[in-house]
Amino acid sequence: MRLTKIYTKKGDTGTTQLAHGEPVPKNAPRIEAYGTIDELNSFIGLLRDRLQGHEDNKLFGDFAHSLLMIQHEMHDLGGELATQAPKQMHPKQSKISQEDILRLENQIDLMNETLKPLSNFVLPGGHELNSLTHICRTICRRAERRVLTLALEEEVRPEVISYLNRLSDWFFVLGRTLSQILNIGEILWNQVNRPRN
Repeated sequence: MRLTKIYTKKGDTGTTQLAHGEPVPKNAPRIEAYGTIDELNSFIGLLRDRLQGHEDNKLFGDFAHSLLMIQHEMHDLGGELATQAPKQMHPKQSKISQEDILRLENQIDLMNETLKPLSNFVLPGGHELNSLTHICRTICRRAERRVLTLALEEEVRPEVISYLNRLSDWFFVLGRTLSQILNIGEILWNQVNRPRN
């Protein structure tokens, strides 16, 4: 793909084009779905930058590498969602696979082995890196909801939904893992004895 001109003015009327040139409203379910994927990818990039820029960045090299791989997969996923139906995808177009989902599950299991069991809900915060992982987690949940909305109207491969579901869990466990590495106590939801003004 070669981009020679960034603005086309075609979007000034509130429409955009899917991968095969079909014009659709910019607020169509398919656009909402891959637009949210794009938003998530941007925050993943920010999280990766913060991990690499941290003073203890050698501790976070594996996580930054995993995040870069996920960013590529987000772009693949966005490209798939920008195509009106899976059968219209180009033969060489990359797609999320069961292997990608299994990789996330294996990474979740490995991280979770080092963590204490949870007895309550965790609140985002305690450190910027933890908060950023929760931002990614919640945008990922929204992306999943947008894709489910699209799937009510049009064909969506089940691997797309499974991947997003697993990815949000991955971010949750990553947040807990980063807090542990940084020796930051987790903030647990306190239903009764919470701080009052």
